[in-house]
Amino acid sequence: MKVLIDARFTRTDHHDGISRYGASLIEALSNRADVTMLIHDRRQLALLPDVPHVMINSPLSPAELLVARRLNRLNPDAVFCPMQTMGSFGRRYPLVLTLHDLIYYQNRTPPGFLPLPVRVLWRLYHLAYWPQRLLLNRADVIATISETTRALILKHRLTRRPVRIIGNAPQPGVRSRSPEAPLGKSLLYMGSFMPYKNVETLLAGMAGLTDYTLHLLSRITPERQRELAALVPSGARVVFHNGVSDQEYDQLLRSATALVTLSRAEGYGLPVVEAMALGTPVIAADTPIFREVGGAAALYVNPDSPDEFTRAVRTLDDPLSWKRASSAGRAQADTYSWEASADSLLNALVEAARLHSSRRTARRPIH
Repeated sequence: MKVLIDARFTRTDHHDGISRYGASLIEALSNRADVTMLIHDRRQLALLPDVPHVMINSPLSPAELLVARRLNRLNPDAVFCPMQTMGSFGRRYPLVLTLHDLIYYQNRTPPGFLPLPVRVLWRLYHLAYWPQRLLLNRADVIATISETTRALILKHRLTRRPVRIIGNAPQPGVRSRSPEAPLGKSLLYMGSFMPYKNVETLLAGMAGLTDYTLHLLSRITPERQRELAALVPSGARVVFHNGVSDQEYDQLLRSATALVTLSRAEGYGLPVVEAMALGTPVIAADTPIFREVGGAAALYVNPDSPDEFTRAVRTLDDPLSWKRASSAGRAQADTYSWEASADSLLNALVEAARLHSSRRTARRPIH
């Protein structure tokens, strides 16, 4: 099967969640199909597997409206995009689009790296569901990354198309850390600092954890860092890393007491499964998506309760409790793999091809 995969959302410096999702699926699917990547910046190749590629316009360019004309000439059997915004006017190929989550309908602040005009459109786009329906219904099959998001898509009737799950997974070849409890006391947070991520409650919970250090790993604007730094309780130890490399992240995870997140909304929560794959316990907000991803392995707390967060961390002071949480996390992470996700993607592409063919046949005039 000749498949085009839209890799234009790949970062040029380090992966974010969508960037890693797309790159990992490309690598896994390339062992099952004839895959060609679509990129718009050659620097993206540094974070992508060694797979044939084609240069086209940026997904933020006005030329995106007519991108399907360019792809028609490549004559693919199917096209997969890890986002839902790919242009599709005039396409003559089967198409699978991805909707990761519905977070921005309740939290309309757009990602800060987007250009100002795109941020304005982003806010307008999320004021109602009908623009989303227009985009999704132009595909043949919709992909999403969790049962939680799939249920929300169906609840809000966002598409008439089949919705299939193509999940996230930890990186292949990850080796577990030592089964012994760590000597130091450190907590890691990996994620953005947008309001719905609820980092404020993590900071409040550190008031009762003065013997621990909370490491905030992601990049952060100076303004937001000042806001959060002002909330650090007296005596608490909090380190703003403002970005770490994959190697640094791996090293920190291998020595941490736990990965922590009290985010109120997620499409999946990749750091959770990445930590569990290494054997690092996870403390997470008690929400449907974290329950789905973490299963019985994570320690769940009320995202509005700093005291519950503090008590959950304290349970890991006991080496036996830490070992049990570490072992349960590894077992849970073993239920996810990019190979299984690639199989699901291939099935979705085959289904899209069948549905696309059926619709084209139905539109043909009867002579």
